[in-house]
Amino acid sequence: MQLINLRSFRQKVRHNRRRFRWFLTKMEKNPPKNFKAITVEADRRAWAETDCLSCANCCKTMSPTYTNQDVKRIAAHLGMKSMEFRDKYLFREKKKDGDWMNRQQPCQFLNLADNKCSIYEVRPADCAGFPHHDKKKPLDYIHVYKQNVEFCPATYKWVEKMMELVNPANSQA
Repeated sequence: MQLINLRSFRQKVRHNRRRFRWFLTKMEKNPPKNFKAITVEADRRAWAETDCLSCANCCKTMSPTYTNQDVKRIAAHLGMKSMEFRDKYLFREKKKDGDWMNRQQPCQFLNLADNKCSIYEVRPADCAGFPHHDKKKPLDYIHVYKQNVEFCPATYKWVEKMMELVNPANSQA
């Protein structure tokens, strides 16, 4: 497993963004019969090469959405009331579904010294599931992977591995 250099990761993303998006769109429109098996194997291979604690780019640049259950659980863990927790840490997104999001980036619960989450045991469900490679119906999440590939080295690796598995001859990244 190699440490992640975010600067070189961003350069790789700029260089391969279009190709990766094209590939994911192609998979969405015409997936191979063994698509689910390919996603599972690509996920296994990607995580064998990815160390989240050397990166934490998701926690530094993205915000999870907080469900009401997340808010109640985390507030209780912190010894706060739900409203007090929302007022201190969250804002209501004005567009889309009006999701609860972090007020600040990086995430207020990220310890920048070691990239660990201070509320890991009770973290939002969105964080626990990130980067969502293991969904039962991965085709329904292609739009999520297109976004996450730009922020998450594990998703970037996952797409690389999928490209290798789908077409081994044309998979240089």
